[in-house]
Amino acid sequence: MELVAGCYEQVLFGFAVHPEPEACGDHEQWTLVADFTHHAHTASLSAVAVNSRFVVTGSKDETIHIYDMKKKIEHGALVHHSGTITCLKFYGNRHLISGAEDGLICIWDAKKWECLKSIKAHKTWNLVEGRSAFIKNIKQNAHIVEWSPRGEQYVVIIQNKIDIYQLDTASISGTITNEKRISSVKFLSESVLAVAGDEEVIRFFDCDSLVCLCEFKAHENRVKDMFSFEIPEHHVIVSASSDGFIKMWKLKQDKKVPPSLLCEINTNARLTCLGVWLDKVADMKESLPPAAEPSPVSKEQSKIGKKEPGDTVHKEEKRSKPNTKKRGLTGDSKKATKESGLISTKKRKMVEMLEKKRKKKKIKTMQ
Repeated sequence: MELVAGCYEQVLFGFAVHPEPEACGDHEQWTLVADFTHHAHTASLSAVAVNSRFVVTGSKDETIHIYDMKKKIEHGALVHHSGTITCLKFYGNRHLISGAEDGLICIWDAKKWECLKSIKAHKTWNLVEGRSAFIKNIKQNAHIVEWSPRGEQYVVIIQNKIDIYQLDTASISGTITNEKRISSVKFLSESVLAVAGDEEVIRFFDCDSLVCLCEFKAHENRVKDMFSFEIPEHHVIVSASSDGFIKMWKLKQDKKVPPSLLCEINTNARLTCLGVWLDKVADMKESLPPAAEPSPVSKEQSKIGKKEPGDTVHKEEKRSKPNTKKRGLTGDSKKATKESGLISTKKRKMVEMLEKKRKKKKIKTMQ
């Protein structure tokens, strides 16, 4: 398990999480061990997303960087947007969705790392057919939209106000007002919502009754981001703050009871975003991009958007490769030079030749 967090100082932090199996109850303590620090971008980080293999980061420098967490190396960079990357989400292990201030939503193939669709926002889209599935005019400028786990409802955040929409009626079923501007919301269940913002506390709200179930002081400064996940016997929420601390909390079954602190660490940075890589054993066919497969940009893709060649994964420069002994990902990462594809032509030909030899050998064996 690896906790990753980005900050204003352009650095991506990685911390290995070590649960303590012997401890139990409210006295349970986990350990966070610094794994890597990587100068990831040329501007502050704005978004992080994780799947079973990769961590991706978005920045005000308009690029998306990809990190292979199995190998602990930087995998490349995506350049298609022409504005700050505002949000990143993996859809399963096969697709990555990115949004930016340029008004585009990009859908990326997370195997070949090519842009499948570049759509002018702002709408909700049917990803199978790449067309608009639903439009709702909220008449105000919202800055967060979050769906419930089953997708039966979603919340729209406008400053400090939370409007709860039911999908079947497409109407607001209730409104929750937080004391300060909201920076992050996470569904802890289908009806319980964790809310954090420009203050030190985190609150849990019931979306049905609209009441605050509990609140607790999480940090000494505003909370910038939260992440929640479940593993056997643990439901955990992670919080990152401008005070530099990342904290992991164990949630109680009764959400009226504040969670207990599992561990914390001070990064001494102004944190902006975070995620947790759980190192899940995924279906190899679904999640792992074959190292030998090239990722050329098709003619159709090169026409999408303003940046050409665009839609490409840039090959990592040798000097930005991490020290994989103890620190993992380290060093400075400059904007990648533009190339189309993940591997060189020479290497691709070599792989193709070896594959042909392997097939010939297999045929002889069968004979």
